[in-house]
Amino acid sequence: MNDYIIAIDQGTTSSRAIVFDHEGKIVSTGQMEHEQIMPHAGWVEHDPKEIWNNTREVIGQALSKANITRHNIKAIGITNQRETTVVWDKNTGEPVYNAIVWQDTRTQKIVDRLADGDTDRYKKKVGLPLATYFAGTKIIWILDNVDGAREKAEAGDLLFGTTDTWVLWNLTGGVNGGVHATDVTNASRTLFMDLESLEWDDEILKDFGVPKSMLPEIRSSSEIYGHAAGESLLRETPIAGILGDQQAATFGQVAFDRGEAKNTYGTGNFMIFNTGEEIVASENGLLTTVAYKLGDQPTNYALEGSIAVTGSLVQWLRDNLGLFSDAAQVEDLAKSVEDNGGAYFVPAFSGLFAPYWRPDARGALVGMTRYVNKGHIARAALEATAFQSTEVLDAVNADSGVDLTELKVDGGMTANDTLMQFQADLLRVPVVKPVVAETTALGAAYAAGLAVGYWKDLDDLRKNWQEDKRWEPQMDEEERDRTYRNWKKAVTKTFDWVDDDVDNS
Repeated sequence: MNDYIIAIDQGTTSSRAIVFDHEGKIVSTGQMEHEQIMPHAGWVEHDPKEIWNNTREVIGQALSKANITRHNIKAIGITNQRETTVVWDKNTGEPVYNAIVWQDTRTQKIVDRLADGDTDRYKKKVGLPLATYFAGTKIIWILDNVDGAREKAEAGDLLFGTTDTWVLWNLTGGVNGGVHATDVTNASRTLFMDLESLEWDDEILKDFGVPKSMLPEIRSSSEIYGHAAGESLLRETPIAGILGDQQAATFGQVAFDRGEAKNTYGTGNFMIFNTGEEIVASENGLLTTVAYKLGDQPTNYALEGSIAVTGSLVQWLRDNLGLFSDAAQVEDLAKSVEDNGGAYFVPAFSGLFAPYWRPDARGALVGMTRYVNKGHIARAALEATAFQSTEVLDAVNADSGVDLTELKVDGGMTANDTLMQFQADLLRVPVVKPVVAETTALGAAYAAGLAVGYWKDLDDLRKNWQEDKRWEPQMDEEERDRTYRNWKKAVTKTFDWVDDDVDNS
């Protein structure tokens, strides 16, 4: 019987378990969606217990579909929605509040107070601006708004983790000796980790009022953290890889070297550009983050452009407006028209992330005339994804001084041919998709497999990467420049919406 690696992919909308073989091909998958809880405008939550229960369920699904047991699994990798914040009681294992999701904007007033006019006050040390996006301010909100939480935290009874840490702790036994750890990529998304030392920064924690005892131990992305506990279907199997989802996708795309990049098209879009062992400070609205660290080898860093709303805009058209019943139908609707009819859709539903970082922005559909129909709106929604990614790549080129020659892509929206062609047209470089599009889970599997010797080295992984499809630029340059100019004009119409008269929660 063959041996495999299993990856747990704890994402924003679902949890999955995927079994991979030595060639990096998918053997089986288990998947379950979890509820998106939205108690108020701008608030997004998940139930951590539902996530953990679903994780156990999808592991069973994946093993069953592959007709294998834990004895065929050499290691477990974990990848996760980053920044999403779970705080729980270490004695009972009970979350003190729902997980606050990365998209949630309720902490804007906390951000404003900490920033005191300078959102970049910690950026040199942690690579991030003060923003609602990151985990740090979400922890403050929980400590300040959940009865008894701060007292419990200061007594050492509460633990914090992004969802990788929550899954790892439960998988390794929970209240019975669960491992409380995270990797450098997830730690770099909290606002608390010094990028050079890879340690929690005491001064920043003091400013935030977050007890250090809550925080997980920071480890590399590829090492044995612990073993699955007795009641698990994977009991005694080593958990040996952890990467935040976007870094995992970069790793799965084998973008290991300086100058290599990938763009993931998911709920949001995330472009990561590998800067090697150099920490590059962005002058153009990007984040400086950790790309990966393998055991005791040197750390690899990256520039990242994070876009909040791309695939979730298609979901919004489906669920909130009822333009179609299945997200895949958006392409047919978009292809029913020749162009966007002059309509531009800027989906700043929770402000604008890279490269603007404008929490005061809100979504806008502009350029509307009576000529515009639902086909044009569908097309404008798809084009918004490509426009936003183009702005991020412009910033990457400016910061790095290296013009990208092609863009590797992955994620669910890469199945949309119209979108990918438009992306190549805007970027003026080829867009390339690999055979295995599930690069997030694959990256976590690779990190775990390297730690236990299932794969020998990075060259072993590079051999697995195969091109599936390539889109070459086709659009007339004048038309490309015109539509991109109009997009930039549309973006400015979203600014300054939230002010004292408009609740920014």
